[in-house]
Amino acid sequence: MTHIPLPSLLFVGLFLLAAAGEAYPSDGLKPIRREVYDGGRMFDISHRYTPEMPAFESSEGLGKFLRLTASMKNGSIYNFSEMKFSVHTGTHVDAPGHFYDHYYDAGFDADSLNLETLNGPALLVDVPRDKNITAEVMESLHIPKGTRRVLFRTLNTDRRLMFKKEFDSSYVGFRSDGARWLVENTDIKLVGADYLSVAAFTDLEATHLVLLRGRDIIPVEGLKLDGVEAGLYSLHCLPLRLVGADASPVRCILIK
Repeated sequence: MTHIPLPSLLFVGLFLLAAAGEAYPSDGLKPIRREVYDGGRMFDISHRYTPEMPAFESSEGLGKFLRLTASMKNGSIYNFSEMKFSVHTGTHVDAPGHFYDHYYDAGFDADSLNLETLNGPALLVDVPRDKNITAEVMESLHIPKGTRRVLFRTLNTDRRLMFKKEFDSSYVGFRSDGARWLVENTDIKLVGADYLSVAAFTDLEATHLVLLRGRDIIPVEGLKLDGVEAGLYSLHCLPLRLVGADASPVRCILIK
């Protein structure tokens, strides 16, 4: 067997990589970015991460959050990216430690969230468009007993707030009395919202304290619910296993 020195093998490998790049030019290539799959049976209800997506209390949006630390255009043999943003960015879940410091210290983080709660049958409902989610509104929705996961579509979706760079504090969310009614009168353990917070801006702390107190309700925030009919689906949400984090980005899909 002929022995080929390692430097020569490396040179040949780099040559082949360069040749492959010339043989398969990127001109004309364009990825397909879909929201609906399987003939309208599967819906991606997560938002894409872009510099223009809204960030909480920011007028400038998320901004540049992704950069190449190694680039093939600059001589590297691979592209290698890193990102930096809040764990509450885009479509995400809150952990109990988000508003309770003793829960945070005890380790009730994103990695502790119950996947059985985050995956299973879910009801998508339309909230009256002129109101925050109060106790009165919750009662009027007539959510069946035994329903454990509910996604609340509100005026936020109609206004396409998650597609606007500037944060809008007038978004629709739960008032604290609506959150208390949910805890006391329903079996709901997953609460889906269509803006960056499940809680109305004026009731930010009070509502979160109600929902997170028992550690058994998971808010899923920043959902993309446009173009999906109200009704019953199979929901699948998977957060990152971020130990010590009070929230996590999440990919969520609905299946008919």
